[in-house]
Amino acid sequence: MSLLSRRRLLRTVGTGLSTAAVGGAAAVAAAPAAAAAPREAPADAVGMLYDATKCIGCKACVAECTKVNDLAPDTELSGGLWQMPADLNPQTKNVIKLYADEATGRTSFVKRQCMHCVDPACVSGCPFNALAKGPQGIVGWDGERCIGCRYCEVSCPFEIPKFEWKQFNPRIVKCELCRHVLARDGQPGCTRVCPTGAVVFGRRDLLLADAKARIATSPGVYHQDRVYGEKEAGGTQVLYLSHVPFEKLGLPTLSERAIPAGTRHGGVLVKFVAFPVVLYGVFLRFFRRNWKVHEAEVARVKAEQGLEEQL
Repeated sequence: MSLLSRRRLLRTVGTGLSTAAVGGAAAVAAAPAAAAAPREAPADAVGMLYDATKCIGCKACVAECTKVNDLAPDTELSGGLWQMPADLNPQTKNVIKLYADEATGRTSFVKRQCMHCVDPACVSGCPFNALAKGPQGIVGWDGERCIGCRYCEVSCPFEIPKFEWKQFNPRIVKCELCRHVLARDGQPGCTRVCPTGAVVFGRRDLLLADAKARIATSPGVYHQDRVYGEKEAGGTQVLYLSHVPFEKLGLPTLSERAIPAGTRHGGVLVKFVAFPVVLYGVFLRFFRRNWKVHEAEVARVKAEQGLEEQL
């Protein structure tokens, strides 16, 4: 039995719907202008450069990521003995995978985590801005805004965001460049512990210049003499250098056009589907925020009933 007052419920829903309607109308009205020019990385955008030719597959970055982000180690494949995630999952924001060509014997490691796109499809696809580009271009998740729709999972071309299916109050789990420790430690955990410098942290423009300098000074070493992420999907803040084809490392072949650029004219679709989505989201956010209050009120009523029975 819900002990939340009807008046309070209606007032919250009404306010949420009004706010969402105004925001939605503004977004639709601004769509043609937004689509007119591609978005660019902010001047202070940070990111990572991963050089597959330097990676030795030690997975120190995986262990440190788990530690810094307070995640439970994924030991399922090892029977609980040691951390060995097969891929990104709700317990793993950063993973090292191996590519091996049996025909040629050629191998390469690859580091996988959120790409922090310049114009992220996950941000565009989220109906309540639970995912947003924050300071320095970092794509972060806000649990207070998330309605659990998982549109971010569907829209991401890199298949990065993961949903905590087993949790009562699930989160969207993805690399956020350790934004909670940047001010203190200066860089993400994974780049701080890499023993070979295979992954480095810094400003995107400087990392891109570094990557191009490596290509210029090592002719024939890198695949196609190009930097993955410079232009793919409008550009990403995580960049890659590799000696094997990027698609072999699981990096998708994408055009230079950002995915959201092709969807910002969806005003007609939004007009017909927005209301039920907004309504669902408002109710979910309302009950998430008031869950503890509800439990306290139930406990109080039960206590009062117990006293009445004793009398």
